[in-house]
Amino acid sequence: MIRTRFAPSPTGYLHIGGARTALFSWAYARKHGGKFILRIEDTDIERSTKQSTQVIFDSMTWLGLDYDEGPFYQMQRLTRYHDAAEQLLLSGNAYYCYASKDELDTMREQQRAAGLKPRYDGRWRDSKQTPPPGIKPVLRFKNPLSGDVAFNDLVKGQIIIANSELDDLVLLRADGVPTYNFGVVLDDLDMNISHVIRGDDHVNNTPRQINILKALGEPLPQYAHVPIIMGTDGERLSKRHGAVSVMQYRDDGYMPEALINYLARLGWSHGDEEIFSRDQLINWFDLAAVNRSPAKFNLEKLRWIN
Repeated sequence: MIRTRFAPSPTGYLHIGGARTALFSWAYARKHGGKFILRIEDTDIERSTKQSTQVIFDSMTWLGLDYDEGPFYQMQRLTRYHDAAEQLLLSGNAYYCYASKDELDTMREQQRAAGLKPRYDGRWRDSKQTPPPGIKPVLRFKNPLSGDVAFNDLVKGQIIIANSELDDLVLLRADGVPTYNFGVVLDDLDMNISHVIRGDDHVNNTPRQINILKALGEPLPQYAHVPIIMGTDGERLSKRHGAVSVMQYRDDGYMPEALINYLARLGWSHGDEEIFSRDQLINWFDLAAVNRSPAKFNLEKLRWIN
């Protein structure tokens, strides 16, 4: 069965880009008679709020993006992340790193001065030295040193990344909370997500997540990275291009059907159809018709549809 998900972080309002990702995931699940799951990625403890979580719920309700399972919360799944971390430790695919923030800052400064890309240098990867007292370690993934990671992106096509381009990412922070790349892998795995549909700013995360899944001995989902949304000036969409919060459009008098219609056309098309119903969108939607190049947000066109 097709199972997709939308996994926002409750650190602010639901923006236009997130709503478009949610719409594509929802439409793909509905087209194929699958399930659409809502997950709240609330591991940013300092910035996550109940108010922002409620705004996500309100925005999706207003847009009519109903979900079949959830909401699930990452902070309620800490035991699962710790169990998987232990599994990776025991299999030799993870290790504790005791490098301090000052150490890592100095390392990056030296790399920049030498004209190198700043990245973790693996100093604790195979270290036999005694851990320094008083430092809580992070847990790092032992990324393969050679070979490539290849996957067929359902929007972008074949993507190949050399493992030498990837460093040993942090899996668990010193406080025991998982990083994005670790949490999302286990969540998608446990929720049986078949198709990970998300913004193409996550393309560089995908090879890391594939390597973690392989180390766990688990199957891979299909990946589809949709193009980011730009303003009419070619810059990444921001507040200066108009409202970026979904609920602001509601408050400004836009109809949810108009916004759904317009969001669907940001990066996807069905022939020359400009105005269509929700049922038509579900019937027509196909990831193969999603564009690879960035979509441009045009407020005048949204007003015309409204």
